[in-house]
Formats: sequence, C-alpha cells, structure tokens
Amino acid sequence: MELNEDVVADVRKRLRRAQGQVGGLIQMMEDGRDCRDVIIQLAAVSRALDRAGFRLIASGLQQCLSDDSAQGTADREQLEKLFLALA
Repeated sequence: MELNEDVVADVRKRLRRAQGQVGGLIQMMEDGRDCRDVIIQLAAVSRALDRAGFRLIASGLQQCLSDDSAQGTADREQLEKLFLALA
C-alpha cells in the first residue's frame, strides 16, 4: 500500500500522540486519579485513534483496496466493511 507521504506523516503523528495518551492513562490509573479524569482522557485517546483511521479513509482507502485490474476500483462491500470497522 502506498499512501501520500503527507498523509503517512500526519497519521504517524496522530498515532504517536495517542500512544502518549495511553501511557498517561496508565499512569493516571496507577496514581489513583479520579475516574472522571480517566474517562475524559480515555475519550481523547479514542478520538485520536478515530481521527487517524478517518484520515486514512479520507486520503485514499480506495487505493488500499484497489485490485490489479486496469481500472483499479475497490469493491464497494470491502470499503463499507472497513469504514464500519472504524465507526
């Protein structure tokens, strides 16, 4: 799969941010932080992951699934399944 380098850099940045947030969540739980604070941070991690996934969709999911035919069109059912996996 070949994606635009700008897209890859953006998704990588989003995933690293989410990775840091997960580490923060673990630390918050180990420190016994208030459950509301933990839930707010958990929601932020979830949004960060969603944004990374949707960025991939917006920038060429069809390219990821294109077949070897001359047209290179993706199967609509496969596209729907991947989109719903993120929803």
